[in-house]
Amino acid sequence: MDSSLIPLDYATLRVVWWALMGALIIGFAVMDGFDLGVAALLPVVARTDGERRVMLNLVGPVWEGNQVWLITAGGAIFAAWPLLYATSFSGFYLAMLLLLVALIVRPVGFKYRSKIEDPRWRATWDGVLCFSGVVSALVFGVAVGNVILGVPFGVEPGSMRPYYDGSFFGLFTPFALLCGVLSVALLVTHGAVLLAWRTEGPVAARSRNVARFGAVACALLFIAGGGWVAGLNGYAITSPVVADAASNPMAKTVELAQGGWLANYARWPLLWLAPAAGIGAALLTLALVSLRRGAGSFVASSVMISAVILTFGLSLFPFILPSSADPRASLTVWDASSSHGTLWIMLLATLVFLPIVTVYTGWVYRVMRGKVTEESVGASSHSY
Repeated sequence: MDSSLIPLDYATLRVVWWALMGALIIGFAVMDGFDLGVAALLPVVARTDGERRVMLNLVGPVWEGNQVWLITAGGAIFAAWPLLYATSFSGFYLAMLLLLVALIVRPVGFKYRSKIEDPRWRATWDGVLCFSGVVSALVFGVAVGNVILGVPFGVEPGSMRPYYDGSFFGLFTPFALLCGVLSVALLVTHGAVLLAWRTEGPVAARSRNVARFGAVACALLFIAGGGWVAGLNGYAITSPVVADAASNPMAKTVELAQGGWLANYARWPLLWLAPAAGIGAALLTLALVSLRRGAGSFVASSVMISAVILTFGLSLFPFILPSSADPRASLTVWDASSSHGTLWIMLLATLVFLPIVTVYTGWVYRVMRGKVTEESVGASSHSY
């Protein structure tokens, strides 16, 4: 496509797609996050088969639609950031495989769990669903932690083919595990907030206790992670940045500096609003759950998750995948994207279809509004 026919310049489109990628990740974390959180809480909150069925039927009608956010994010990375897609999926191959296993067994658990009225059969599938929720959240958090630390990969200068020098178990460092625990805490808290809002009786009461504890844990883990990041090596581009050049990660020079991931906050102090919002939203979630403000606490929990992800993105910008093996090969917003024309065509498609998906999703949640109880589950022949 002739670039003169595109109203947005290449550099602007790259930033737009960086923001859209972040929005899709936030959409997945907020929408599908409570599904994973509810599944992880099955053995914690429910005491009887009826209570477990209440939890499953709360998220059962919507989890498939929520997971579309993850599929869309993966497709957007493939088309808009091909180098990022190739490097991350090859580098995190075994971790991605573990994630896929966790996500694949989830629909099987939903569909088969109630087919047989055998306590052992149902307990097995409850364990599978709990495994899916915990492992998925943990893997996402560990991946984020490794991105902050830097991933051991390089890029061949001639072919631009990425290569990975790390190992599966090398991903589970103390800092990465802290990020994984924070991820689990965020999604479990989100799921507990939804349960406290949309259920009644013992399930709601226990979920409220979990949500209160989880909100405090999220705030403390987020603060601890921020303090840890302040002492880590951050990355900085030291050569002139050509924001509208063809993608070539090897055309820049990069240096490491202790506490470098805080440089953006020194340059633009308003960015501190993102981590402040994460901590503030966690405390607000605690307060609103205690006051039994269902919808308000769910919004606060959603803001908490969004702010944590936003803090991650703003801290790394313009980097999207730093390299610990060869800092020069680190992928940034300016050197890992598709062509100008591809980004523009994808943006047009997004402007058409994203509003449709958003409106449809809102309609579905409106239809499914209201509390889920053991009576309502028993009255429906289509319940899980």
